[in-house]
Amino acid sequence: MGRTVRILFLGDVVGQPGVRAVFTHLRTLIKKFRADFTLLNGENASRGFGLTPEIAETFRTAGVDCITSGNHIWQDDSIFPLLQKGNFVLRPANYPLNDFGSGFTVLEKAGVKLGVLNVMGRHQLAYIDCPFKRAAKWARETKVQTPLLFVDFHAELPEEKEALAYYLEGKVTAVIGTHTHVQTADERIIGGQTAYMTDAGMVGAVPSVIGGDPQASVERQLTMMPVKMEPAEGTCVIQGVLTEADAETGRALSIERFSESVF
Repeated sequence: MGRTVRILFLGDVVGQPGVRAVFTHLRTLIKKFRADFTLLNGENASRGFGLTPEIAETFRTAGVDCITSGNHIWQDDSIFPLLQKGNFVLRPANYPLNDFGSGFTVLEKAGVKLGVLNVMGRHQLAYIDCPFKRAAKWARETKVQTPLLFVDFHAELPEEKEALAYYLEGKVTAVIGTHTHVQTADERIIGGQTAYMTDAGMVGAVPSVIGGDPQASVERQLTMMPVKMEPAEGTCVIQGVLTEADAETGRALSIERFSESVF
């Protein structure tokens, strides 16, 4: 076994409480976990829906190497110019928008290259291109540049997430789910090669409903009306996963979930 690489990934960042938590505490986490690459899902960072260039720059300053996203990335069009550059902020690769941004990038630090792929599920979400076929295509193409490929699968159903991980077994380093904001406890290495966890969780307020104001959520359920959701305030949690991999083969060596209250 050659050099190992440690990939730190944070779950969906929700609103200003989540952004503050990243800005204030991420450097400490990077040092604690001795992370070589740091990624996060930022699609809920702007008031709970979307992402702005200013928030993206805050994440970059805090130590983030790449921002992944999901269905809410389109809700603040101020991010579109940065999205179109395709190397720092990703949109799901299986949207049929080949000329608008990218769902894939290759990062390089200290002589090591890491491919990052963002795909989105189709169950209870937009019915876009097949994430399985698109992910397999990028996995094949990535091998030319690096054996290391990290996949953020932004999807609703655990079944769809687990199925993708098995489909990509041995072809990618990790398949980590996002979107539900609820951290799962099913981290494992599939086939001794590919790290997997159904959902990385969130970075946001703890007294909340998936990061949002509880009272607004209760009203939505009681009335079935489209009550506007705002991010909740209060003690925050930073949740995510650390994956360690062999840089020569791309094989996952370990996976560790974490959940830390910060303020």
